[in-house]
Amino acid sequence: MKATIKTQGQQFNVTEGDVLIVNRYPNTEAGGTVELKDVLAAGEGASFQVGKPLLAGASVSAKILENRRGDKVIVFKKKKRKGYERKQGHRQELSVIKIESITV
Repeated sequence: MKATIKTQGQQFNVTEGDVLIVNRYPNTEAGGTVELKDVLAAGEGASFQVGKPLLAGASVSAKILENRRGDKVIVFKKKKRKGYERKQGHRQELSVIKIESITV
């Protein structure tokens, strides 16, 4: 079964067993589960349903495999001939999740 979910401002097309990297879920630990209620569309073949905007009663269960930090992104600003340079780094907090089940 396929589903289109919305989580933390991003949309994903998922099936059972998919592994996703998303922004970290607050107050969660590795090995925990997350219930995603924002399901936009779900089903297979003739039983495919599209929500307006969400499917009522549909949910996706996901297991958190690990919480980690992403690669460092360097933000460098410079203005020519003015002596202005600023360098800042950033590492995004991420969760790796595995889709366990899709219920409609």
